[in-house]
Amino acid sequence: MSFKVPYSHLRRLANQLKRLPGVGERGAWRIAIDLASSPPRRVRELAKALIAVTEKTALCPKCHNLAEGEACWICMDPERDRSKICVVEDPLDLFSIEGTGAYRGLYHVLGGLISPWEGVTPSSLHVGDLLERVQEGVSEVILALPSTLEGEATSQYVAKLLKGKVKVTRLGRGLPVGVEPEFADPITLGDSLRGREEV
Repeated sequence: MSFKVPYSHLRRLANQLKRLPGVGERGAWRIAIDLASSPPRRVRELAKALIAVTEKTALCPKCHNLAEGEACWICMDPERDRSKICVVEDPLDLFSIEGTGAYRGLYHVLGGLISPWEGVTPSSLHVGDLLERVQEGVSEVILALPSTLEGEATSQYVAKLLKGKVKVTRLGRGLPVGVEPEFADPITLGDSLRGREEV
Protein backbone atom coordinates (compact mmCIF):
# COMPACT_ATOMS: atom_id res chain seq x y z
CA MET A 1 0.00 0.00 0.00
CA SER A 2 1.31 3.43 -0.91
CA PHE A 3 0.19 6.77 0.50
CA LYS A 4 0.40 9.93 -1.56
CA VAL A 5 1.66 12.60 0.81
CA PRO A 6 3.33 15.76 -0.51
CA TYR A 7 5.03 16.65 2.81
CA SER A 8 8.65 15.47 2.89
CA HIS A 9 9.05 15.71 6.69
CA LEU A 10 5.97 13.56 7.27
CA ARG A 11 7.17 11.02 4.69
CA ARG A 12 10.61 10.93 6.33
CA LEU A 13 9.06 10.32 9.77
CA ALA A 14 6.79 7.55 8.45
CA ASN A 15 9.75 5.89 6.71
CA GLN A 16 11.74 5.89 9.97
CA LEU A 17 8.78 4.51 11.95
CA LYS A 18 8.34 1.64 9.45
CA ARG A 19 11.80 0.42 10.43
CA LEU A 20 10.62 -0.32 13.98
CA PRO A 21 9.64 -3.92 14.79
CA GLY A 22 5.91 -4.54 14.57
CA VAL A 23 5.17 -1.28 12.74
CA GLY A 24 3.86 -1.67 9.21
CA GLU A 25 3.20 1.00 6.61
CA ARG A 26 -0.31 1.90 7.77
CA GLY A 27 0.76 1.97 11.44
CA ALA A 28 3.76 4.15 10.61
CA TRP A 29 1.52 6.65 8.86
CA ARG A 30 -0.97 6.67 11.74
CA ILE A 31 1.80 7.42 14.24
CA ALA A 32 3.39 10.04 11.97
CA ILE A 33 0.07 11.84 11.45
CA ASP A 34 -0.72 11.65 15.17
CA LEU A 35 2.66 13.17 16.04
CA ALA A 36 2.31 15.88 13.37
CA SER A 37 -1.11 16.78 14.82
CA SER A 38 0.08 16.77 18.45
CA PRO A 39 1.05 19.75 20.58
CA PRO A 40 4.80 20.44 20.23
CA ARG A 41 5.33 19.82 23.97
CA ARG A 42 4.13 16.19 23.66
CA VAL A 43 6.44 15.56 20.70
CA ARG A 44 9.38 17.16 22.53
CA GLU A 45 8.80 14.82 25.51
CA LEU A 46 8.83 11.84 23.16
CA ALA A 47 12.04 13.09 21.52
CA LYS A 48 13.66 13.55 24.96
CA ALA A 49 12.68 10.02 25.97
CA LEU A 50 14.13 8.59 22.73
CA ILE A 51 17.41 10.47 23.18
CA ALA A 52 17.66 9.50 26.87
CA VAL A 53 17.11 5.80 26.20
CA THR A 54 19.84 5.74 23.54
CA GLU A 55 22.30 7.72 25.69
CA LYS A 56 21.62 6.10 29.08
CA THR A 57 20.90 2.48 28.11
CA ALA A 58 23.46 -0.06 26.89
CA LEU A 59 23.90 -3.81 26.93
CA CYS A 60 25.08 -5.46 30.13
CA PRO A 61 28.61 -6.76 29.45
CA LYS A 62 27.87 -9.97 31.36
CA CYS A 63 24.42 -11.13 30.19
CA HIS A 64 23.57 -8.70 27.32
CA ASN A 65 20.35 -7.53 28.98
CA LEU A 66 19.59 -3.80 28.83
CA ALA A 67 21.41 -1.84 31.53
CA GLU A 68 21.44 1.71 32.83
CA GLY A 69 24.85 1.45 34.43
CA GLU A 70 27.87 -0.84 34.50
CA ALA A 71 25.64 -3.95 34.60
CA CYS A 72 21.93 -4.76 34.54
CA TRP A 73 19.83 -4.89 37.71
CA ILE A 74 19.72 -8.70 37.61
CA CYS A 75 23.48 -9.25 37.43
CA MET A 76 23.94 -6.70 40.25
CA ASP A 77 21.36 -8.35 42.54
CA PRO A 78 23.23 -10.40 45.20
CA GLU A 79 20.02 -12.31 46.04
CA ARG A 80 19.90 -14.04 42.63
CA ASP A 81 20.54 -17.78 42.33
CA ARG A 82 23.84 -17.77 40.44
CA SER A 83 23.73 -21.52 39.78
CA LYS A 84 21.04 -21.12 37.09
CA ILE A 85 21.07 -19.21 33.79
CA CYS A 86 17.93 -18.79 31.69
CA VAL A 87 18.79 -18.27 28.01
CA VAL A 88 16.44 -15.97 26.08
CA GLU A 89 16.36 -14.46 22.60
CA ASP A 90 16.01 -10.80 23.63
CA PRO A 91 15.34 -8.51 26.62
CA LEU A 92 11.58 -8.57 25.96
CA ASP A 93 11.54 -12.33 26.69
CA LEU A 94 13.54 -11.66 29.86
CA PHE A 95 11.03 -9.01 30.99
CA SER A 96 8.17 -11.46 30.35
CA ILE A 97 9.76 -14.19 32.46
CA GLU A 98 10.61 -11.71 35.22
CA GLY A 99 6.97 -10.61 35.20
CA THR A 100 5.91 -14.07 36.36
CA GLY A 101 7.92 -13.82 39.58
CA ALA A 102 8.61 -17.57 39.24
CA TYR A 103 12.33 -17.38 38.44
CA ARG A 104 15.13 -15.96 40.62
CA GLY A 105 18.23 -17.04 38.68
CA LEU A 106 20.39 -15.20 36.15
CA TYR A 107 19.77 -14.68 32.44
CA HIS A 108 21.71 -14.69 29.20
CA VAL A 109 20.37 -12.79 26.18
CA LEU A 110 21.51 -14.32 22.88
CA GLY A 111 20.55 -11.27 20.80
CA GLY A 112 18.66 -13.27 18.18
CA LEU A 113 18.14 -16.77 16.81
CA ILE A 114 20.07 -18.78 14.25
CA SER A 115 18.55 -18.02 10.85
CA PRO A 116 20.89 -18.60 7.89
CA TRP A 117 18.39 -17.18 5.37
CA GLU A 118 18.44 -13.89 7.32
CA GLY A 119 22.22 -13.97 7.73
CA VAL A 120 22.13 -14.78 11.47
CA THR A 121 24.78 -17.38 12.20
CA PRO A 122 25.90 -18.75 15.59
CA SER A 123 28.85 -16.34 15.52
CA SER A 124 26.35 -13.44 15.37
CA LEU A 125 24.93 -14.43 18.76
CA HIS A 126 26.31 -14.15 22.31
CA VAL A 127 26.95 -17.90 22.59
CA GLY A 128 30.67 -17.66 23.38
CA ASP A 129 29.95 -15.51 26.44
CA LEU A 130 27.43 -18.10 27.65
CA LEU A 131 30.05 -20.86 27.44
CA GLU A 132 32.41 -18.74 29.55
CA ARG A 133 29.72 -18.01 32.15
CA VAL A 134 28.86 -21.70 32.55
CA GLN A 135 32.36 -22.25 33.97
CA GLU A 136 31.54 -19.93 36.91
CA GLY A 137 29.73 -22.51 39.05
CA VAL A 138 26.54 -22.77 36.98
CA SER A 139 24.69 -26.08 37.46
CA GLU A 140 21.73 -25.57 35.08
CA VAL A 141 21.06 -23.72 31.84
CA ILE A 142 17.37 -23.25 31.01
CA LEU A 143 16.61 -22.71 27.32
CA ALA A 144 13.62 -20.34 27.05
CA LEU A 145 13.66 -19.90 23.28
CA PRO A 146 10.62 -19.80 20.98
CA SER A 147 9.01 -22.94 19.58
CA THR A 148 9.82 -21.86 16.03
CA LEU A 149 12.14 -23.41 13.46
CA GLU A 150 14.80 -20.81 14.35
CA GLY A 151 14.21 -21.23 18.09
CA GLU A 152 14.51 -25.02 17.89
CA ALA A 153 17.68 -24.81 15.77
CA THR A 154 19.23 -22.39 18.26
CA SER A 155 18.18 -24.53 21.25
CA GLN A 156 19.73 -27.64 19.70
CA TYR A 157 22.93 -25.78 18.83
CA VAL A 158 23.34 -24.35 22.37
CA ALA A 159 22.40 -27.68 24.02
CA LYS A 160 25.00 -29.51 21.92
CA LEU A 161 27.73 -27.05 22.98
CA LEU A 162 26.78 -27.41 26.66
CA LYS A 163 26.39 -31.20 26.67
CA GLY A 164 28.52 -32.77 29.37
CA LYS A 165 29.38 -29.39 30.91
CA VAL A 166 26.12 -28.50 32.65
CA LYS A 167 22.52 -29.69 33.02
CA VAL A 168 20.45 -28.26 30.13
CA THR A 169 16.67 -27.96 30.39
CA ARG A 170 14.00 -26.13 28.43
CA LEU A 171 10.68 -24.62 29.32
CA GLY A 172 7.77 -27.03 29.58
CA ARG A 173 5.63 -27.05 26.49
CA GLY A 174 2.04 -27.95 25.89
CA LEU A 175 -1.47 -26.66 25.40
CA PRO A 176 -2.05 -23.18 26.78
CA VAL A 177 -4.98 -22.72 29.16
CA GLY A 178 -8.24 -22.27 27.25
CA VAL A 179 -7.12 -23.94 24.01
CA GLU A 180 -8.93 -27.04 22.82
CA PRO A 181 -6.83 -29.86 21.33
CA GLU A 182 -8.65 -29.66 17.99
CA PHE A 183 -7.36 -26.10 17.50
CA ALA A 184 -3.73 -26.74 18.54
CA ASP A 185 -0.99 -27.10 15.97
CA PRO A 186 0.62 -30.57 15.70
CA ILE A 187 3.93 -29.52 17.32
CA THR A 188 2.24 -28.04 20.40
CA LEU A 189 -0.08 -31.03 20.69
CA GLY A 190 2.84 -33.45 20.38
CA ASP A 191 4.86 -31.55 23.00
CA SER A 192 1.91 -31.58 25.38
CA LEU A 193 1.58 -35.37 25.02
CA ARG A 194 5.29 -35.98 25.58
CA GLY A 195 5.37 -33.58 28.55
CA ARG A 196 2.25 -34.89 30.28
CA GLU A 197 2.18 -34.97 34.09
CA GLU A 198 0.57 -37.28 36.58
CA VAL A 199 -2.65 -35.92 38.11
